[in-house]
Amino acid sequence: MRKIVCFAMLIALIFSGTSCKDALELQPLDQFSDQNVWNGEDASLIQGFVNNIYRGIGHGQKQHKFASFVDESMVVWDHGTSNLNMSNISPSDYSAFGLGYSSSFLWENAYLNIRACNVFFEKIESATAVDDAQKNRFRGEVHFLRAYLYSMLVSVYGGVPIIDKAYKLNESYEIKRNSFEECINFIVSECDEAAKLIVPADKGHASKGAALALKSRVLLYAARDLFNNEGAWATGYANKELIGYVGGNRAARWKAAKDAAKAVIDLGIYNLHKTDSKIDEDLAKTYGEIFLLKETSEDIFVRYFIQRLDGDGANPGLFNSPNGYHCWGGNTPIGQMVDDYPMRDGSRFSWTNPLHAARPYTNRDPRFYASILYDGAQWRERTADVKGLDPNGIIQTGNYQRWNAQSNSVTVIPGVDTRKSPIEDWNGTYSGYYLKKGIDPAYDAQVFRQESPWRFMRYTEILLNYAEACIGLGEEVEAKKYINMVRDRVGMPAITAAGAALVEAYRWERRIELAFEEHRFFDVRQWMIADQAYKDARGVDILHKLNADKVTTTPVYATIASVQKRQWNPKFYFVPIRMNEMNRNKALIQNPLYQ
Repeated sequence: MRKIVCFAMLIALIFSGTSCKDALELQPLDQFSDQNVWNGEDASLIQGFVNNIYRGIGHGQKQHKFASFVDESMVVWDHGTSNLNMSNISPSDYSAFGLGYSSSFLWENAYLNIRACNVFFEKIESATAVDDAQKNRFRGEVHFLRAYLYSMLVSVYGGVPIIDKAYKLNESYEIKRNSFEECINFIVSECDEAAKLIVPADKGHASKGAALALKSRVLLYAARDLFNNEGAWATGYANKELIGYVGGNRAARWKAAKDAAKAVIDLGIYNLHKTDSKIDEDLAKTYGEIFLLKETSEDIFVRYFIQRLDGDGANPGLFNSPNGYHCWGGNTPIGQMVDDYPMRDGSRFSWTNPLHAARPYTNRDPRFYASILYDGAQWRERTADVKGLDPNGIIQTGNYQRWNAQSNSVTVIPGVDTRKSPIEDWNGTYSGYYLKKGIDPAYDAQVFRQESPWRFMRYTEILLNYAEACIGLGEEVEAKKYINMVRDRVGMPAITAAGAALVEAYRWERRIELAFEEHRFFDVRQWMIADQAYKDARGVDILHKLNADKVTTTPVYATIASVQKRQWNPKFYFVPIRMNEMNRNKALIQNPLYQ
């Protein structure tokens, strides 16, 4: 039977005019050869190659947010994040680091995409499907992408090997880490080259503004405390050039950071997204729109999604909306983050203030109402099966006393967004809050994915970068001018502080304005305030107590001292290089304080 089948196949091949050799050399239907991509006639294949590198830098709309690795939020299902927040990380156990967006920062993932960049630069010169202008456009974008990938690596590992060629089989792969300073210089040179080559970009692609904005971010980071104390925190570490500068002029670094931010500002193509209204509700709505609209005047580098075609792990509504909407309630803001949103007059909120404690969600910074879902907040309509428990779409993270006339006693009913809810209680918040920022209420997130873009870089960050560099240079008047631009957009009073108080006010402003945008993880390390940030995560317990009329209730709030244990260890200023990487490359030196 086997011979008959083979003979039949041979006859079919003869009459079809196709040889056995041709049949064996058919191209796979799910991939393209090297020859097709670089020496074919279809430029879209080269674009597809570059697009795949864009995918390699990830995005922040995934299930686990960087915000839950620092004092902004927590993951309700844990998934090892509590261990991570105890600084329990080692070369053989990354714990939760590498979940969600942070997976793009991992050594192996970043270098995989850096290799793709290097392959591109080796192949593009001889590419036949594109002319010189197109080649330069692609070159500019890939210089940007390589810079971005290296900036991700340096932000978590310090100095790393600078590899600008694609290694082949049987080559020596042992290469030393470059110094932190060499890495910064390389990234800056890549940004400069990208800015020269990039032409006006399609949406979602790198632009000249994106290249200059990345340069601004990298130079600001490089001027901060962590990289400018000559590794004093890393006692006994012999290779301090890997974790910061060893010498040089810090004022010059602040100046470079200032100039880089100003270069973006001086492009004159970006503006704050704002409203002329002074009504708090409108101010909050306008701020919230930045993270929902497909396009704003602040957008510098953005990742777009067409969910029906390519979700790429992006489903923020399902991941983070309350369990009472049949969603997962994943990255829930913690008490420290919520409490740091100031009062409307700019003063600090405090649970020790009786007026604040009685009405904690009243008269707060407008950004609070755009970012946090709290007990009593108006949200979207409930699904049909939950409307009977909440017909008005009001967030319920508290418990409610109800009078039971039959038993002549008080019973307690859990809110539908609590961990004792009849609706998916396993996804309920521990802290008493849910994330609102970046969650589009127009979608039933249980069923539909929203298409809001992820903003890697927006103009407000640049204004704050500029202000921070000015503070570093002692130019306080200029710094306050730019900080207050950001505050004025949401109707908050101007900052007038000076000296150390201005530094504190700036950091507070950055915390609020850029909350949940994946900045805080790096900020607390580079400012070397992580020991203050990694305290036990707090929450709030709310009981709606029955009044004397046995019908109405009054909420009573009690803070919860710990809903997740946290602890800081200085080793976690940097992530360790994995043991398998150390074993593959004997020239590597491990980061400090890891055994």
